[in-house]
Amino acid sequence: MSLNPDGVFSYGLKIGRRSVDLVLMDFTGNIRSQLHETYRYPTPAGIVLFAENAVKSMHLAMRPADRRKISGMGVALPFELWNWAEEMGAPEEDLNAWRDADIATLLEQRLGVPIFLQNDATAACAAELAFGSGPQFADFAYFFIGSFIGGGVVLNHALYSGRTGNAGAFGSMPFPSRDGVPCQLIDKASVFLLEKMLIDAGRDPSSIWLTPDNWADFGEIGEIWVDRTARALATAAATVCSVIDFEAIIIDGGFSAAIRSAIVQATRREILTLDLQGIAPPVIEEGRVGAAARAIGAGSLPLFSRYHIDQSVLFKETH
Repeated sequence: MSLNPDGVFSYGLKIGRRSVDLVLMDFTGNIRSQLHETYRYPTPAGIVLFAENAVKSMHLAMRPADRRKISGMGVALPFELWNWAEEMGAPEEDLNAWRDADIATLLEQRLGVPIFLQNDATAACAAELAFGSGPQFADFAYFFIGSFIGGGVVLNHALYSGRTGNAGAFGSMPFPSRDGVPCQLIDKASVFLLEKMLIDAGRDPSSIWLTPDNWADFGEIGEIWVDRTARALATAAATVCSVIDFEAIIIDGGFSAAIRSAIVQATRREILTLDLQGIAPPVIEEGRVGAAARAIGAGSLPLFSRYHIDQSVLFKETH
């Protein structure tokens, strides 16, 4: 027996710091339709308008019978989206609109479908668990490199969200710096860092956000960024494995498979240069879901909420 892909559909909305995506997903996790938009920074009103127009466009392309099979919309977004205004180059007062915005209610009122919320990196990890490496590894730490870097924790084939839902908030991991100033992993590994490096060199970084699956050739700058990212990931991987004896480290991000492969290969080399005495070196693998992992994870929310027997395996927070 198997699931009928046309049996039920869901929407997955990924709200990022530089772009937004809406996917229409079938019952087996395949993307049937996808729309993408970039911006300098997101606002609640702009996101609601995008979602409303995108849903209308997708509805027009669907058969009437399939429209009745929409189970809801999952939304994946960074928690505390108003933080890091300076890094985003956004007016603080505009990002502060997210502090009081109930994006779930706003979307539900406009779209008339159930809305389910989840942290974006956690949603990406859940997509990897459900549609990627989940059957292969019982325990793994998942790193997703987007505008910033985040992740998730999988223990015994189940997503572990932690006491406050912040388990796997790897971007906040304290990190050593040469000048002695405290910093975090997000300061060492993120797509924002590549954007800054390109701008400082007078290069156009727009393809990072406009065509995430097909970046321009950034040459030496891109190679330096991959090496620095891998160096930080290797240290982070060793750190998390000193706490939990993870079988694997899964790395994915908002970029092409070729970039992901380069980062994973470099991370494998870098971790061998560390002192791992007392730690069982983990397997370091590429994520299988890819750049759309956050949107796919979001699209999973309505499906698992309605059809998954054990709700604790994946998502806890719903609206």
